[in-house]
Amino acid sequence: MQMKPIVECVPNFSEGRDKNVIDQIVNAIASVEGIKVLNVDPGEATNRTVVTFVGGPDEVLEAAFQGVKCAGEVIDMRRHHGAHPRSGACDVLPLVPVSGITLEECATLARGLARRIFEELGIPCYCYEAAAFKPERKNLAVCRAGEYEALPEKISDPARRPDFSPEEYNETVARSGAVNVGARNFLVAVNYNLNTTSTRRAMAIAFDVREKGRKKREGGSLTGKVLKDAEGKDIWEPGTLKGCKAIGWYIDEYGIAQVSMNITDIIATPLHVAYEEVSRAAAARGLRVTGAEIVGLVPKSVLMDAGRFYLEKQGRSLGISDDEIMKIAVKSMSLDDLRPFDPHEKVIEYLMEDPAEAARRERLVRMSLKGFADETASESPAPGGGSISAYMGAMGAALGTMVANLSAHKRGWDDRWKEFSDWAEEGQAVMKELVSLVDEDTAAFDRIMASFGLPKGTEEEKAARAKAIEEATLYATQVPLRTMKASFKVFRIARAMALEGNPNSVSDAGVGALAARSAVLGARLNVRINARGLSDKALAAGLMAEADEIARKAIAEETDILETVNRKIDE
Repeated sequence: MQMKPIVECVPNFSEGRDKNVIDQIVNAIASVEGIKVLNVDPGEATNRTVVTFVGGPDEVLEAAFQGVKCAGEVIDMRRHHGAHPRSGACDVLPLVPVSGITLEECATLARGLARRIFEELGIPCYCYEAAAFKPERKNLAVCRAGEYEALPEKISDPARRPDFSPEEYNETVARSGAVNVGARNFLVAVNYNLNTTSTRRAMAIAFDVREKGRKKREGGSLTGKVLKDAEGKDIWEPGTLKGCKAIGWYIDEYGIAQVSMNITDIIATPLHVAYEEVSRAAAARGLRVTGAEIVGLVPKSVLMDAGRFYLEKQGRSLGISDDEIMKIAVKSMSLDDLRPFDPHEKVIEYLMEDPAEAARRERLVRMSLKGFADETASESPAPGGGSISAYMGAMGAALGTMVANLSAHKRGWDDRWKEFSDWAEEGQAVMKELVSLVDEDTAAFDRIMASFGLPKGTEEEKAARAKAIEEATLYATQVPLRTMKASFKVFRIARAMALEGNPNSVSDAGVGALAARSAVLGARLNVRINARGLSDKALAAGLMAEADEIARKAIAEETDILETVNRKIDE
């Protein structure tokens, strides 16, 4: 199935103090149908607001245009002052591919958007990063050089003029400034809090770590004469972090200095690597990073990778829930140093999810244990044996994962933590797969019922109904077969934990094997009863034969694992 294109847009507007102005801009963006505003992050000291929204390409382009138009009407750059570099009422306007669209396609869209902004609003635009027309303008700093105040001079210079620009500086430009329109991959904006009020020292740390580095000086001092190359150009000494831009500043709101960083390549430099390096550079100068402040949103992977990194440093198992891994990331980098940090308000995947759709899709697994039991016991035919089988399999995986985590944390087994962490991660993956099948099995049953309810008054309707029934029946056969395959994976984990895991928990490994066997055999019954409704008898026979083979192997696996468990209990 072709993935629907989704684009993220993260405009930065030069107003962070007047809520009324900010609300007008955000409302203009949100007024476009199909747009979801994910985050609004104003900064008083920077006098700047970062807005994040997503939608289809056409919707995002229209919303971005409306945001720029509104900002040009309600912000007068002649009166703007703030700690952050800026060149316009809407300073930067990047398009970010999320899914179903490439960076190159976003770059083409960005250039078209810049053209429209100038042609319809008269606001000049630079195109930067992937959308740049000139190689040097891939760097935002080149486009924004001199900031808003330099625009009269730059517009009069053909070499420095915006890509879309009037011939002369005029009233529209004086009021709105210039917009930097671009296309880029995910960028993480983060500020590192320092235990100092010195902007100079914060800037020195920024120079130490940012990719651009600092100008090289005689004797390696900070005040010596700048060294030149053979062509008379300044020689630069690169910093330690690839794909990172950084400056130092003082924030009145917090009463501290910060290193403010944009990580433009989170593959080359993950957030946790940057945090550790800034901490090292600060310590080398007698300072300490007290925490970090993420500006705007981050992909889930950024926090998950950080959490795993710090768990590994602690010699702890990585096979724990996503929420626990994120908690480790938050605490390790003190992301809650200045204000509470809620991943569900900062992680883009969480914010993109429709709560109503998620609740519908996960109706059963969101219930309490008692609620799930009561729902199963009711007169409704679903959830039935298929969902219960999937849940039994999930519990088998959970028990195996528990034994692995207990073993990773066992006193005297510190040198084996990675061995058991790997098992726990495998168990978590199997458990998640089976948990998702709990609701999917019930959804498959509902799909069959819906297909039987289709009209059958005409020959065309009868044919369409028969096709829908066949497809729904096949799906309802395939889902429990997937449950069988996923549940069978539990035996590998249960066996390893029975043989190598914490001996005090060997009985739990045995119960995990019992649950997995019941899950496999229970799901097999659903494969059989649904397969018999298929009109394609050859296909049905093939599915049942596959299910029979998995069931045969499951019985043998359970028997073997229980022999090991009982032997260890008797030792």
